[in-house]
Amino acid sequence: MKQSENIYLVGLMGAGKTTVGRLLSRSLQLPFYDSDKAIEEHTGVDVSTIFEFEGEEGFRNREQKMIDQLTKIKGIVMATGGGAVLREDNRNLLMCNGFVVYLHCDISKLLERTRRDSNRPLLNTEDPKARLETLFSNRQPLYAGCADLTVDTGVMQSKEAVVHILECYQAAQN
Repeated sequence: MKQSENIYLVGLMGAGKTTVGRLLSRSLQLPFYDSDKAIEEHTGVDVSTIFEFEGEEGFRNREQKMIDQLTKIKGIVMATGGGAVLREDNRNLLMCNGFVVYLHCDISKLLERTRRDSNRPLLNTEDPKARLETLFSNRQPLYAGCADLTVDTGVMQSKEAVVHILECYQAAQN
């Protein structure tokens, strides 16, 4: 594992990146960034609207620019969007500039956590479970490939996950 001033969280929607990220940032007394929220603040519209008008490719272009900006900041905790790892440039930026944690969670838990959230454009489909399964099979190797640590947030509570991440992160710093 590598030394870094930053912790980046990757994983599918609903895996707990924002929740765990906020708890980590409080524990470490570091600023917290959510790359999707940063895009929304920058554009003045929500992610769903960007998807609607620009498509996924347009959103991914904006996401790549935002990740490039955020990875230049030192001493932060950042939750990435679930698809941030789709672009090799994003994976490289994350791996070169921070300690990357893959928050893994099984499909049934992800479905349970996201089923009432209408702000998930990729799940606005007839069969959200099938969509999550497809996203998982396509993205899981990318998450695992860029991660310094994998944490199963389907079996660990958020606070437990934070303690585990902090232990591993601090061990990597020594």
